[in-house]
Amino acid sequence: MFRAAKAKGLTVAISPHYYYPTDHGWKFEGALEKLMHKIGMFDRAGPLSLDGFEGSGADYMPEYKEYIHDGKTIICSPHKVYGPETNDMVLQLRKRGIDQVILAGMSANLCTESHMRELLEQGFEVAVVSDGTAAAMLPEGDGYLAALINFRYMANAVWSTDEVVEKLG
Repeated sequence: MFRAAKAKGLTVAISPHYYYPTDHGWKFEGALEKLMHKIGMFDRAGPLSLDGFEGSGADYMPEYKEYIHDGKTIICSPHKVYGPETNDMVLQLRKRGIDQVILAGMSANLCTESHMRELLEQGFEVAVVSDGTAAAMLPEGDGYLAALINFRYMANAVWSTDEVVEKLG
C-alpha cells in the first residue's frame, strides 16, 4: 500500500503512539495503558529526543522506513490513548483538503477502530484495510473479529490490501 500510494502521489500520514517519561505520571489508566507503561511499550526518551528510538518498540518497522522517511510522509504528533483526538492528524488532513482516508494500522479493535470512529465523526470518508491490521486474542474474545464487525457496520468501505493496491493502480 505504501508503494502504491506513493506512486500515485497520495498523501500518507502516520499517527504514531508514543509515551514520554511524563506520561508515566498519569493518575489513572485503562488495563492496556497500564500494561504498555509497565513494559515500556512505545516509550521514547522525550518529545524532542530520538535517543534510544532506533530499534525500540516505538520505532517503525524496517520495511516501511523508506516510505515514512521520504520527506513527504506526514508524521503526526503522537496519539496517547487510542484515537487521533490527542494528536494533530485531523488538522494535518484538513489543511491539505483531504476528506477521504484509507486506514490501516496496529491494534484493530483499539487504535485502528478509534481512528476510524473519530475520522468518521469528523466528516471523513473512511475505508479500512481489513488485512492491514491485527489484534490480540484473549480468553475474553478476539479483538480482530470485534473490530471487523464494527468496520463493516461503520466504515464507508472495508477492503483488502490487494483491493487497495488495485484501486490505486
